[in-house]
Amino acid sequence: MRNQSVKKNIDWISVIIYAILVILGWLNIYSSSLSSTEGTYEKQLIFIACTIPLIFIVLFVDGKFYEKYASIIFAVSLLSLAGLFLFGKTIAGQRCWYAIGSFTLQPSEFAKAATSLALAKYLSDTQINLKDINRQVQALAIVFLPVLLILPQPDPGSALIYSIFIIVLYREGLPAWYVWTGFVAMLLFVLTLILEPYVVILIAFVVLAIIYFKGRAVDRNIILSGIILSVISIFVLSVNYVFEHVFKQHHRDRFNILLGKSVDLKGIGYNTNQSEIAVGSGGWLGKGFLEGTQTKGGFVPEQHTDYIFTTVGEEWGFAGSLVVIILFACLLLRVIYLAERQKTKFSRVYGYCVAGILFIHFFVNIAMVVGVFPTIGVPLPFFSYGGSGLWGFTILLFIFLKMDANKVNEW
Repeated sequence: MRNQSVKKNIDWISVIIYAILVILGWLNIYSSSLSSTEGTYEKQLIFIACTIPLIFIVLFVDGKFYEKYASIIFAVSLLSLAGLFLFGKTIAGQRCWYAIGSFTLQPSEFAKAATSLALAKYLSDTQINLKDINRQVQALAIVFLPVLLILPQPDPGSALIYSIFIIVLYREGLPAWYVWTGFVAMLLFVLTLILEPYVVILIAFVVLAIIYFKGRAVDRNIILSGIILSVISIFVLSVNYVFEHVFKQHHRDRFNILLGKSVDLKGIGYNTNQSEIAVGSGGWLGKGFLEGTQTKGGFVPEQHTDYIFTTVGEEWGFAGSLVVIILFACLLLRVIYLAERQKTKFSRVYGYCVAGILFIHFFVNIAMVVGVFPTIGVPLPFFSYGGSGLWGFTILLFIFLKMDANKVNEW
């Protein structure tokens, strides 16, 4: 009866969009790696085949299991991340994988679902009020614990993904100043890399003065405004030190190229330059499946992984790229719609975590490919090559679809 209920109540629209994205992803991997001798597209086909029993397992497990054992799942996930420092395999300078023979597994891809479950479990407690500073610290600790284990690997791309949980927390009552503080900090950081620090501080002073005098007299607080300006000044004056002494050289190079402060089309800027050429060469309708010259020539490194969207742009053109973007948008909107109609807070929060993770992966990857975001190693969901990524996203999505299918039994 349980399986019949899942079959009847599962959101088939989401399942169909998921299937289309996976198929389109494999076609692009096939095209981008056809000349490779590593059997990339054959391996991806095996990974896709393995998702079928994986989906059945996720859907077979009772929906309450994920809520009941969310904390244990999260703890196991943290242990798997910590274990990398002892037993992990280093590839391209990153210690992100466990090696089992010729097969590798990346635990950070599964940690996203585990963190989503833990956060949903914590926020679904009836006593949770995110206006309370203690609750804020506890909720943020859930988000930053995996980040602290992922950053030293080093894997800044995966760590960046966890920033989207702040939006989920804001949706559940976290004060807005957290979101604004993060946004302003990023803006000040970039401005300081472009302008002199004293110019940025002057801009901040003018903006704060306008806000001060435009506000109601009763709300004006000269001491608070002074404190804010002091904090901004300290932050701005520390940016160059952090940029020069904390960031690694390749991170600095990528920011400098993105901001137009240096040009290195044969070095660190090669990937971005070639991806822009590939996407731009596709025109409106593309060169045709298997007809991409940049793709076939292997000009774009890692084209079957982080830069898979360059194959879409070159071979399918603007029209094909738009179709892919619309499919992702439809899936995201569908997940948000399903999240809003959940009967339990746990399911709703988890649904928003799913939508957030898929969105930031999609947004950062596309922005990276077209050159408006630094190269940082964020895969495109269901498209980029890799078993861990595909399985991680599949588990993330289908746990939520199981919760949604099970909502008829909630009351």
